[in-house]
Order: sequence, then structure tokens, then C-alpha cells
Amino acid sequence: MDHGWWRTPAGERPELRLKTIFEGVAGLIQAHAPAAVVLEESYVGADARIALSVGQARGAVLVACAVSGVDCAEYAPARVKKAVCGYGRADKAQVQRMVKTILAMKAEPTPSHAADALAVAICHALASPLVELTA
Repeated sequence: MDHGWWRTPAGERPELRLKTIFEGVAGLIQAHAPAAVVLEESYVGADARIALSVGQARGAVLVACAVSGVDCAEYAPARVKKAVCGYGRADKAQVQRMVKTILAMKAEPTPSHAADALAVAICHALASPLVELTA
């Protein structure tokens, strides 16, 4: 239905950047009324500042979902890649190609972060029927 990202200036105050994310997610929830919002679990690398920034952005998304009453689910990056590509260590280009194929898109989604988000949604769509079978 929709994919993309919010670009915020690097020099903008953090609270304003988070507000952009919160309002963007809240707007998408209002426009599309999803049954759930899914996120990729955070990968904590060597740079603690990046991990903190990503965590804050995830928090803005989670609060937008809570305010809207939408359930959230999370999947590990390897699980997402395995669901979409059949291999948990697939590279970003493989994920982009498979997302394009699965969703019958005319072009690969760009940037790679948009493809990653679509891959998480595909993973959730494939996981939900399996979870219901085991419940």
C-alpha cells in the first residue's frame, strides 16, 4: 500500500526529529487502520550513540501505536531475512530483490531501509497464520 521514510535534518533538535516520526506513524495508522505494526528488533553494534538514537525512534513508533490502540510485534533481523529470502544472513540487495518479487513491484524499493520495513511486514504476514495454528 505504502512505503517510504521520514527525512529529518541531522542538526535538528532530537525531540523535533522524534515528533516527525511520531506524527508520521500516527498519520499512517489513521490513513490505513492496520491490524498491527511490526518492527525489526534493534541490532546493537559498537556505536552506543546510534543504538540510543534508533531506540528513541523505535520509542516514538511504539508510542504512536499505543496512542492509536494498535498492537505491535517485533522480529529479529535474521528471522525477517529467512522469511523473505530463505537465508538469515541475506544481504540488503537480496532483501530488496525478494521484496520486489514477493510484492510484484515494478522496481526494487529504495532506500534499503524501506525494503527492510517491507520485509518485516512480509515476515509478519507469513508468521501470523502459523502462530494461529499453534495457538
